Amino acid sequence: MAQAHTTHDGSHGSYQSYIIGFVLAVVLTVASFAAVMTHALAPGMALAALGVLAVVQIVVHLVFFLHLNTSREQSWNLMCFIFAAASVVIIIGGTLFIMHDTAINMMSR
Repeated sequence: MAQAHTTHDGSHGSYQSYIIGFVLAVVLTVASFAAVMTHALAPGMALAALGVLAVVQIVVHLVFFLHLNTSREQSWNLMCFIFAAASVVIIIGGTLFIMHDTAINMMSR
């Protein structure tokens, strides 16, 4: 019969870090809903606030739940994440540029 794996290699977070991450995620989600539902901000400012809150929430999830950090053990994971994020930015940015350029050129005729 196989023995249960009981060693803790330190790659997982503690309960305290999970609770902190959960509370931060809930606060950021509530702040996003509040920014939209209360109409306290102008539409452009609300969009900017949602963008900032989304980026902060992504960082919270990466740090507290996926345990992505700058330690030596995480260097390959961090490099893969940076490459994937850069690829997504290039693809989405290029697509938006091409669509905008095409729309401008089509409207001039």
